[in-house]
Amino acid sequence: MPAPAAELQKAVFDALAGDVALSALVGQRIHDHAPANVAFPYITFGRTSLYDWSTGTESGTEQLFTLHVWSKAKGRKEVLEIMEIARARLADAALELDEHHLVNLRLEFSEARYDEDLSVYHGLLRFRAVTEPK
Repeated sequence: MPAPAAELQKAVFDALAGDVALSALVGQRIHDHAPANVAFPYITFGRTSLYDWSTGTESGTEQLFTLHVWSKAKGRKEVLEIMEIARARLADAALELDEHHLVNLRLEFSEARYDEDLSVYHGLLRFRAVTEPK
């Protein structure tokens, strides 16, 4: 059985890559790890944490995962727009997983800031998902 985190990341990737409005802004630049010299703007997957969410009768996993949005535009508008489209696409989404069932998916936290070291706007979206085996 595939790891629930790997299955969820694939479903999230597919959902984001299939969104027309998001594709208009980032194209297909959604990466687990961004390649060298990638064009801006783009999205990367960040930290994923898994926690046992089992009960006395059922198995389950709580997952916290982060998406990073990167933009070199002047001002925050582009990064905030990309973040909002990603949030709207994923919040409470009914993503299909092969070996697991997605119980819920919601946004826990978001932040947009200017990173002076990299001279880019950096957006963070942290989601919480609960999955259980099918």
